[in-house]
Amino acid sequence: IPFIFRSLATSDILVISSFGSIIVLEDDLLTSPLFLRYMNNALNLYKDNSSVISIHGYQYPLNDVQNLPDVFFIKGADCWGWATWSRGWDFFEPNGKKLLNELNSKKLQKEADFNNTFNFTNMLKEQIDGKNDSWAIRWYMSAFLNNKLTLYPKKSFVHNIGNDGSGSHCSETDKFLISDFSNEIYFQNDNQDISENLKARGAMEKYFSRLDVSFRVKIKNKLRDIFSI
Repeated sequence: IPFIFRSLATSDILVISSFGSIIVLEDDLLTSPLFLRYMNNALNLYKDNSSVISIHGYQYPLNDVQNLPDVFFIKGADCWGWATWSRGWDFFEPNGKKLLNELNSKKLQKEADFNNTFNFTNMLKEQIDGKNDSWAIRWYMSAFLNNKLTLYPKKSFVHNIGNDGSGSHCSETDKFLISDFSNEIYFQNDNQDISENLKARGAMEKYFSRLDVSFRVKIKNKLRDIFSI
């Protein structure tokens, strides 16, 4: 499976078409030694499952992860150390306005925004208005509106070393984007429940909602940087 060490670009679609799947990394992401094994295991296991659109290697530093399974599904898609198949990328809708219209017509904004705890919809509106040129927010919404699932680990397999702009260390205010490397390897199996894990989704909502206003602005700006690639 080929690696792309940057944001996914239009030319990289040829790679997906040629190889059938792809793993995408930013050049400032440090990966766990287990990252590739996790990705390849999951890509192989779910390659023929049309409900699963992608695999993700990052997870927010959630509370009570011991109460979550090692891996779980969340509706939508993500963009920080991730992988997909050509059949998954086929769902990508480049027209942000079309995505927003569908989101509004189905009255799914609250769900897309994790029960109104984080405003992903506003990122899509900013893309439509030309305030960002994010393929990633359109990738998320494309997967979400098609009711597709992404596999997440409960602990990250990736660590961003460039959050402060220097690439050498992370500031105190950036630590919310860092969770511990896992020393475990997750062995996916056929007994994995192919549905959204509502407990894990709730944990993400709690993570977003417990941020104070100033911290919420910081995470919004960081996520805008991630999604505006």
